[in-house]
Amino acid sequence: MPAVTYVEFDGTQHVVDVAEGENVMRGALNNDLPGIIGECGGGLACATCHCYVDDVWANQAGTPTSKEESEMLESTSAPIKATSRLSCQIFMTTALDGLVVHLPETQY
Repeated sequence: MPAVTYVEFDGTQHVVDVAEGENVMRGALNNDLPGIIGECGGGLACATCHCYVDDVWANQAGTPTSKEESEMLESTSAPIKATSRLSCQIFMTTALDGLVVHLPETQY
């Protein structure tokens, strides 16, 4: 099972196995990790699963995959960066094993 490292704003790291096909948001919620809220459950309606993909993983994780994701990122409470993504839109594959995402200071 591929692993994701979630890095909280204060630097605390959590390494979690996330099943292939599952999204990064669900990996955090299923493991009660702080920093991702996922209020809409992954429906591209809230942006409370905003994350920053680590620079090393930016090309593999890609850019926002839809117009809806890009629009939702515009409503995040934390600053948008070049590597900003909604974690509900990053689906795990074996190619993403070891993915590192950084969590913003706030989701609201």
